[in-house]
Amino acid sequence: MDPKSVRVAIAGLGAIGKALSTRLAAGDVPGVVLSAVSARNQHKAQEFVSTFAGAVKVLTINELEAEADIVVECAPAELLPEIVEPFLRAGKKAIVLSAGALLFHPELLALAKESGGAILVPTGALVGLDAVIAAAEGRIHSVTMVTRKPPGGLRGATYLADNGISLEGLTEPLKVFAGNAREAAQGFPANVNVAAALALAGIGPEKTRIEIWADPTIVRNMHEIKVDSDSAQFTMTIENIPSENPKTGRIVAQSVVAMLRKMTAALRVGT
Repeated sequence: MDPKSVRVAIAGLGAIGKALSTRLAAGDVPGVVLSAVSARNQHKAQEFVSTFAGAVKVLTINELEAEADIVVECAPAELLPEIVEPFLRAGKKAIVLSAGALLFHPELLALAKESGGAILVPTGALVGLDAVIAAAEGRIHSVTMVTRKPPGGLRGATYLADNGISLEGLTEPLKVFAGNAREAAQGFPANVNVAAALALAGIGPEKTRIEIWADPTIVRNMHEIKVDSDSAQFTMTIENIPSENPKTGRIVAQSVVAMLRKMTAALRVGT
């Protein structure tokens, strides 16, 4: 391995973690190597990485930091602190996909500031995040997002169970939530990380308004964002093709690849 290469560890081998691991192990990003992975089932993880050309270690979460410069968190939201804290404490970077969990762990941002580490949230499914970030340099008056997902992409959300909302046999669109981004992240921790990313980029989780619909008439995850600011008014719409995990779009793994590529590129386009 080139000593100048950036070593990346991936925590979590669900649909996104596997797709990302495969691309990094194949050398798709020059100057970046996959050094280690962690997964709940280490035996299956070992079988998975054994197909790669280069050696990739299968480790516990606590062992990752010593083997990598950057960790990519692709795991259940409740594991976020355990995954990223060691890297932040060492002044390293953590790419976070469970952006919603960040809203409930301000101590991680404080740790990053103290240690010189960094938390990076990729664009993922949110088209136009650069525009929101730029608008936030002025004054944003309002941000609203309407998310529509096939019912399978919302099943298991705690908000549905807590409020007795059933999606079984649904034949027409049903609005299952309306509130702010913090409430959405709490009630749908695996489903609307895009809402948290939007809030962090713009006017915060309390002021960012979210609607969530279960829609049996669609097969893609759809997001419509409207922003009103003193510099621009804009509407963004994206239809994401789901990955093997219906809760997450394919573009999420590609967004992480793009972020890693940008880190080592001579030309960096975008805010």
